[in-house]
Amino acid sequence: MKKLVVLIFVFLLIPISSVASKHETPVVRIGVLQFGTVNWELDVLKHHGFDEKFGVNVEVVPLGSKNATSVSLQGGAVDIIVTDWIWVSRMRHDGTPYTFFPYSMTVGSLYVRPDSGIESLPQLQGKKLGIAGGPVDKSWLLLRAYAQAKFGLDLNKALEPTFAAPPLLNELMLRGDIDAVLNFWHYGARLEAAGMKPLIRVPDLSHELGISASVPLLGWVFNEQWAKNNQSALISFLRGSYAAKQLLATSDSEWERIRPLTKANNDITLHALRDAYREGIPRQFTQQEMDAATAVFAILVKEGGEKLAGGSTALSQGTFWTLTSPQELIPRK
Repeated sequence: MKKLVVLIFVFLLIPISSVASKHETPVVRIGVLQFGTVNWELDVLKHHGFDEKFGVNVEVVPLGSKNATSVSLQGGAVDIIVTDWIWVSRMRHDGTPYTFFPYSMTVGSLYVRPDSGIESLPQLQGKKLGIAGGPVDKSWLLLRAYAQAKFGLDLNKALEPTFAAPPLLNELMLRGDIDAVLNFWHYGARLEAAGMKPLIRVPDLSHELGISASVPLLGWVFNEQWAKNNQSALISFLRGSYAAKQLLATSDSEWERIRPLTKANNDITLHALRDAYREGIPRQFTQQEMDAATAVFAILVKEGGEKLAGGSTALSQGTFWTLTSPQELIPRK
């Protein structure tokens, strides 16, 4: 009896917080660009409680720039960001074990004006090409490799590259101040809605270079050790993400609900954004896609060199998170 009393007394001395903490919902902090497209999916996830449904609390942390997202991840202010696997491979080469899970297959396209008369890449010789993302943008590097392999063209010399922010490039294109533009997918969707013509889509570049599988350039990126320590919370988040994807893939009314976030000022633009997003939902990520990524990396490093990949010359082992796959996360009907 005395032993029982002692045990009860000891239990009552334990702080309530330490008892409750075992049952608290785990929090996963997602760092996102304040006005980036990732917010659309996360808004759907939070609005419909898909995080809570799968037993996790997603905390969205808005940030002011792409650099701020990577700094926040490195500083431990957030657990997950969206970026590309090129950066992940470079960081792993430098000793930081980040890893990548596919977020989107959607990438940009090369657009020309419908009245330009430009029907093929060689016709851009001597023209002004607007490029988003800077001199080592992955789409620009792939376009350069394609032009060299297909037409023997050195685009750095054959045309006039103009690097600028995506919204400015769209404005210049619509005004006719540049002849063509290579822009990110959501800006490209707006251009297409405004009547601009896609000359070549970035996924087609890798296919033309002999890479059959499609490779997602953007993904959820996190520290591998954090993922191992919080695997249940991570998988719960990914399940919530795919539940949101599934709703956006099937519900036009959900796109109407998030219309203010997209800043689409007409139905044509909204539908272009919706269709591009849906096309980019990753349905699988197998060894075939990882092998394709290795081949793409070799092309990018050849074109972009140290500025792109740092000291790495091959895709770092462990770049891709393989303990979960998109096939496992797609909601069943």
